[in-house]
Amino acid sequence: MISADLKGRRALVTGGASGIGLACVTQFAQAGAKVAANHLPGDPAGPREVERLRGEGLDVIAAPGNVALPGDAQRMVRDAIAALGGLDYLVNNAGTPGTSQPIPPGELDRMSEEFWQTILNTNLVGTFRCAHAAAAALSDSGGAIVNVASIAGFNMQGSSIAYAASKAGVVSLTKSLARALGPAVRVNAVAPGAVNSPWQKDWGEDRKQQSIERSLLKRRCESDDIAEVVFFLCAGARMVTGETVIVDGGLTL
Repeated sequence: MISADLKGRRALVTGGASGIGLACVTQFAQAGAKVAANHLPGDPAGPREVERLRGEGLDVIAAPGNVALPGDAQRMVRDAIAALGGLDYLVNNAGTPGTSQPIPPGELDRMSEEFWQTILNTNLVGTFRCAHAAAAALSDSGGAIVNVASIAGFNMQGSSIAYAASKAGVVSLTKSLARALGPAVRVNAVAPGAVNSPWQKDWGEDRKQQSIERSLLKRRCESDDIAEVVFFLCAGARMVTGETVIVDGGLTL
């Protein structure tokens, strides 16, 4: 973990109840920041993880809300900013693959209008909604946004055509937001590869092993590996904006 003292800083992490999001919440809080962990309303994992982290002496609050829903995403961000007393860092991590098993590119009929809308509203439009709602507070603090994209946005197959398109959109959106919000706010992204997270719990062992063998570092990424780069892009990297950092152990090489 990168060391930094974030006492007095405030962070909002979307999709903070598990995986990469929970790892980000934990790293920011352990560095002294007050963190709002967003989770879906009605998801028991969110309040449970917040309570666990608070029990460890960390300053974490719950921020329920669905970033895929217009109005609810903005309300969640506003409520979190009010509870935190401002905002220094926004991590747009909430996302969905829309499927537990990859959909081969040729199976176009499996990607219905509803499937597309679920993925785009969560992964791409949800990212914009939260960034837009947080822009004024981040400008006041001279803060930073980090969006979670994917190597699927860089000519990798991903879980489906729709998912890859949504993550390519996040890469493009990151550049556009960096132009729109600079110089006050830096906007960057990370593009994880195969991550050992709840999303991939249904992967077969053969597929998991293939991702290890294809990577140059010969292991799968852990959520903490991604959170470490997110932390760096927020708390450091003062001259970096509009960039997407691939974090995949050399899988795409």
